Amino acid sequence: MSFNVSIRESRDVTIMDLRGKSTIGGGESELLSGHLQELVAKGVRKLLLKAQVDSSGVSIIAETYVNLKRQGGRLKLLCPRGRVLQVLTVFRLLDVIESFEDEGKALASFQHLVCIR
Repeated sequence: MSFNVSIRESRDVTIMDLRGKSTIGGGESELLSGHLQELVAKGVRKLLLKAQVDSSGVSIIAETYVNLKRQGGRLKLLCPRGRVLQVLTVFRLLDVIESFEDEGKALASFQHLVCIR
């Protein structure tokens, strides 16, 4: 399965949906990192990410979370599954990065978040 990135918006929340699997050696991690850095540079401060990634992808997610938080924004996860869920759980990142099973609830969680662009 190829790695595809789709980006859409719902009000002031940017939703990035990754399909396929990000792996260290396949160049997908660089693609993911590049997309996330570009979004943050463009001023995105509310980001909902749905992705299946390997450990390198999890480190990119954590780095983006920290960068957004420093800038007054937030990154939240939608439907983490499989290996990514295991890695997030082992490293207790789900204690820090909010995760949702329902897109509507995830979007609603951004409602009261005021971000400075």
